Amino acid sequence: MKLISVNAGLPREFEWQGRKFSTAIYKYPVTGRVALRKINLDGDRQADLNVHGGEYKAAYGYPIEYYPYWKEVFPGRELPMGSFGENFTTEGLFEGSVHIGDRFRIGSAEIVVTQPRLPCYKLCMRFEAEDMTDRFLESRRTGFYFAVVREGEVGAGDTIERIAQDPVAVPVAEITRLYMAKTLHKDDLASVQRALCLAALPESWKGHFRARLEKLSV
Repeated sequence: MKLISVNAGLPREFEWQGRKFSTAIYKYPVTGRVALRKINLDGDRQADLNVHGGEYKAAYGYPIEYYPYWKEVFPGRELPMGSFGENFTTEGLFEGSVHIGDRFRIGSAEIVVTQPRLPCYKLCMRFEAEDMTDRFLESRRTGFYFAVVREGEVGAGDTIERIAQDPVAVPVAEITRLYMAKTLHKDDLASVQRALCLAALPESWKGHFRARLEKLSV
């Protein structure tokens, strides 16, 4: 597993559909080594701190293996590293084999997987496609967020080493599936209860699943 590109960007104003927005979804590759801190990378910021950034979203990773798929969806479009707003363009990490609570070492930093990415309308603006958030979720190519366990420096070309795993071992893909399911069935009960046991899963996600369990029990 490998870190292909480190990407960062600062909030800027853009206009889309006649409205102006401040967004930092436009990320660009950074050369050299970059300090990864508890909240974000040096040189990287988020425009709306209510839904982006923070302890549980200090960095966002997206697999380079998904780029060919999106190039087919958007033929002729240039998709440089960082096109999905990711800080880390990765190789060899996928939602089906990466689990919430998996801990990785990159460079001198240590990170832990916390949640899948739920895209907002700014991804639509980035791709100039009103249905991009739906396409993104339906593709199940969400990528994943990390919290920083130990601050350190990272750089393109670094090996990504898995050093620990939550014993509950719920894949990121399963969390996304449960979130997107219009109806939770009895067979999903055990999966949701396992998700509630994950130390790394943010309380906002647990609250969502608890509410769905209450409906399931009615």
